[in-house]
Amino acid sequence: MPVPRGSVVFDACQIGVVLRAVLFVELVVAVATLFLAASPSEWLLLAATVTGGALPATLLWLLVGCALKKPLGRLPLRAQYVAGALLGAVAGLYGCGLLRLTGVITTSAWLASALAGALFASLIVAALVLRARGRTPAATTARLEELQSRIRPHFLFNTLNSAIALVRDEPAKAEAMLEDLSELFRQALADPSESVTLADEIALAERYLAIEQVRFGDRMRVRWDIDPDANSARLPPLLLQPLVENAVKHGVEPSPEGAKLRIRTERRGSMVLIEVINSLPPLRWADAPLPRGHGIALGNVRDRLHLLHDMRAQFSAGLDQKHYRVRIAIPAET
Repeated sequence: MPVPRGSVVFDACQIGVVLRAVLFVELVVAVATLFLAASPSEWLLLAATVTGGALPATLLWLLVGCALKKPLGRLPLRAQYVAGALLGAVAGLYGCGLLRLTGVITTSAWLASALAGALFASLIVAALVLRARGRTPAATTARLEELQSRIRPHFLFNTLNSAIALVRDEPAKAEAMLEDLSELFRQALADPSESVTLADEIALAERYLAIEQVRFGDRMRVRWDIDPDANSARLPPLLLQPLVENAVKHGVEPSPEGAKLRIRTERRGSMVLIEVINSLPPLRWADAPLPRGHGIALGNVRDRLHLLHDMRAQFSAGLDQKHYRVRIAIPAET
């Protein structure tokens, strides 16, 4: 799957990208210097010498790539690849110049340094793109499974039946329900490659719960604790709604008394915290495991989060006393 227009082929602002790039360069340096050293001590000295130029050059490439993230995103994809290689060449020249100025080397291999920098940059970009493409099928499968769950036949059947029952006595409520259902389908068919704001995801979850509220009535008690400062955080599309649906499916549906749902967001410094909490039927939290599909859906959400935010995303889910809690932490701004 191609990288969508308007996004960068490599995001040098992500800590995961920084770590992978540095480790890759250091690994190549360590292996390459093995061929030139006659003893372990000579290898260590030579590796340290080359690292003195390679590491600052790599960090410069990453720093400039991060600073130019938005301008790069406006370029065509091929131009982004070329820009990455050119920045690598400049970084290679910087590393060579640094070693020359400090007296570590006495000759200036400018051409070789530029070519090496461009090659390293191209390899790193290619590896990151291949990694993203390798994880995309999992993300696509996750989205299809979520789509099947969201518009599963009995949910659609129950929604339409509820709307029909309301048409005569409460036509306005029936119309609102059908509008909510239409919006769910519209979002399900939207481009999955684009990220959305947390505010958009909350609005979609509210529509879904409005439909289910008609079905369950007083059995479903929803509490929203929304921090407006968190609304601009970016998420993969259709991420929050499946979590809310799981809370309904495993909390409200199996319990004759119903369940409490709580959706909470909070801005904490540079991070945004998202929680979806539902109470569980007594037998469920006491001695019955969650259904297999529950874990699959949560795993899909985790994969999609890490695909967008890499190592900056945090995800946890599990029993918390008599409740099931899903907690997500993502960067406040990207």
